[in-house]
Amino acid sequence: MSKRVLITGGAGFIGSHLTLYLLHRYPEYEVIVLDALTYAGNRANLREAEGNRRFHFLHADVRSRDAVQEAMQGVHMVVHLAAETHVDRSILNPDAFITTDVYGTFVMLEVARQVGVERFLHVSTDEVYGPAETAACAEDAPMRPTSPYAASKAGADLLAQAYHKTYHLPVLIVRPSNTFGPRQYPEKLIPFFVTRALNDLPLPLYGDGKQVRDWLYVADHVRALDIVLHKGQPGEVYNVAANNERTNLEITHKLLQILGKPEALIQFVQDRPAHDRRYALNTDKIRALGWQPQADFDTALRETVRWYVQNRDWWEPILQQQTEYRQFVEQWYGVRGQTVSGR
Repeated sequence: MSKRVLITGGAGFIGSHLTLYLLHRYPEYEVIVLDALTYAGNRANLREAEGNRRFHFLHADVRSRDAVQEAMQGVHMVVHLAAETHVDRSILNPDAFITTDVYGTFVMLEVARQVGVERFLHVSTDEVYGPAETAACAEDAPMRPTSPYAASKAGADLLAQAYHKTYHLPVLIVRPSNTFGPRQYPEKLIPFFVTRALNDLPLPLYGDGKQVRDWLYVADHVRALDIVLHKGQPGEVYNVAANNERTNLEITHKLLQILGKPEALIQFVQDRPAHDRRYALNTDKIRALGWQPQADFDTALRETVRWYVQNRDWWEPILQQQTEYRQFVEQWYGVRGQTVSGR
C-alpha cells in the first residue's frame, strides 16, 4: 500500500541517510523532505534521491505553520529530525535552540494532530538524561539536561508525550546516542578532528579527554528509526545505542592512527561548561522489537574516515567559504581561546 512519509531535517546528516534508506527499502513509499537548509542542511546530501518520482523536497522551516500544513497534506507518517543539535552552539546562542527544537516541535505536533497522521516519530537524544554516573539510563530515568541543547530536546520530548496523552496523537520517541558516519557536518567531534588532521591542524580536546560517549553508526541508527516507526508502540520511548563506549581521547587516538598523523596534533584545552562526563543507555526495549547494531565499530570508523578523505569537495567549501561555519569558529574562539569540539 502506498504511504507518504514526511521527514523534517531530511537534508541533514541522519535525515539524508534515512531518506535514501526508505526510498530503497520501501518502493511503495513517497518520501517528502522538509528542510530549512540552514548551515547543516545540504541539498547535495540528497543527490541520489533527485529525479526519483517518489521523492519530493520542500524548502521550508518547521517553525512555519503554513509550510508544515502544506507539507503534511496526505502524509501518513512523520519522522521529526529537524533540530539545532550542537552543544557548543547552544552555549553561544540558545535562542535558536528554543525556537527550533521546542516551538518547531510544537508546530509539527499541532499540525499532525489536525491532519491525523498514523505515526509521529520524534527523534530526541541521550543528552536529555544528563550524565550517567553509574548504571546506563533506561527510558524511565528522569531527564536532567545540563546544556541549552539538551534542555530544548527535553522540552520537545515532554511536548510530544503530552500530545500523545492529551490528544492521543500516535507519538513515538527515540533517544539515540552519539551518531557518526559519512556526510556529518564538520563541527561534530569525528568529522571535525578528521578534517583538521587532514590539514595538519591541532585537535583541541576538552579537559582530560576522558568524557565517555556511546558511538552509533548512522546505518544502525537509520535501521532503528525504521523499526520504531513501523513496530514501536505509540506513547513509548526507545533508547538506541550500540554499546560502543569510548572516551573522546580514545576516539582521537584512533582517528590519528587511521590517518597516519602524529599524536602531537592533540592539544588539551579548558573543558566546556557543564560538560557531562558520560552518557550510557539501556537498549533492552528496542532490542525486544528485533533491532540490534550490525556495524563493527572499528570498521565503521575506518569507513567514515575514508569517506572524508575521498570527499574533500564536500567538506572543504564548508570550512573555507560557508559564513555560518566561520562565524561559529570565530565566536567560539572569542569565548574559549580555541576552536573546540567534543559533544
